[in-house]
Amino acid sequence: MISVEEALARLLAPLEAVPPEQVAISEGIGRVLAEDLVARRTQPPFAVSAMDGYAVRAADLAEIPVDLRIVAEIPAGAGFGGTIGSGEAARIFTGAPLPNGADTIGIQEDATREGDRVRIREGAPRGRYVRPQGLDFTAGEVLLRAKRRLTPRDIGLAAAMNRPWLHVHRRPRVAILSTGDEIVMPGDPIGPHQIVSSNALALAAFVTACGGVPVLVGNAPDDPEALRRIATTAQGVDLFVTTGGVSVGEHDLVREVLAEDGLDLDFWQIAMRPGKPLMVGRYRGTPMLGLPGNPVSTLVCSLIFLKPALERLGGFADAAEPPATARLGTPLGANDRRQDYLRARLARAADGGFEVFPFGVQDSSMMRPLALSDCLVIRPPNAPALAAGGAVPILRFEGSALPL
Repeated sequence: MISVEEALARLLAPLEAVPPEQVAISEGIGRVLAEDLVARRTQPPFAVSAMDGYAVRAADLAEIPVDLRIVAEIPAGAGFGGTIGSGEAARIFTGAPLPNGADTIGIQEDATREGDRVRIREGAPRGRYVRPQGLDFTAGEVLLRAKRRLTPRDIGLAAAMNRPWLHVHRRPRVAILSTGDEIVMPGDPIGPHQIVSSNALALAAFVTACGGVPVLVGNAPDDPEALRRIATTAQGVDLFVTTGGVSVGEHDLVREVLAEDGLDLDFWQIAMRPGKPLMVGRYRGTPMLGLPGNPVSTLVCSLIFLKPALERLGGFADAAEPPATARLGTPLGANDRRQDYLRARLARAADGGFEVFPFGVQDSSMMRPLALSDCLVIRPPNAPALAAGGAVPILRFEGSALPL
């Protein structure tokens, strides 16, 4: 068995980002930029008023109150072709361009208007309530870097940069094949000794959440010819993922059958729990990840291995962030030679810190504790017993209720 760290490194080493494509900015959310994004215009493109009020010369407000003559009204989206002279003012609204001659804003709360005259009661130094040209950014600046996954904030910035089209990496396509005579899809007739399949659907949802495109190729029964036939349909994808059939039982066929049909196996069996029977290689030239069949093992291994693989394929910048830590709410016994990932809940302690409570039963077939978990507690190989209050590394699930 190899370590988790070595397994992840060997999985990622041959993977390369998929090619880029062009999409409309409206389709850019969650996509990964394939190039640096350069602003095509300056923002704001001209000096604008930051408040509703009156555009004036600061020199005219040296002594207040002062009465000025209104010579123009300037709403947002309009302009004034003239120049504000001594003793003059222009009624102006937020976002409207500052007229020539004016250099400050007397806000409307400090002004009283009567006809074409306005009395301003408070002074305003030059530049007050004025957003200068280029305050936010200027044309030619690189504002968003390649390998960045675009957020709603990024989409807003890209739009302000006047970028209607974006070059992003194509979403990685992931073929998903489940195995086993014992499983049926939800809603299908269930035999007396069968169970409802969750792995394929959970994996498809996981791939989608990570920015990929799942391709469900079906469930292969415990029959070598059927397994070969279904596996060969996993063509034109960037990653081939199987679930089940990779252990050492007589019905665990994936490793042996596909080895006769184009599988170049790199390794299998990892010193971790859950997820020991994990397989990595290439099937007919396509990178392949063989996940265990137990539902919890499948999703835990997906978080540790499949997510980084999808990020590498999707062009996302490698993130080497260390695990977060939390205090144990209950004691833990010593660990054996396999790295352990314990499903756990987080709670806010009285001092404002976070305490973590691993579930008492960690059987890898139990989905409910996984769904209720906020994180995984990572127990390194041969970790000693740890009393309550000790710090442990944790791996967060996205969307958990208590962000650190």
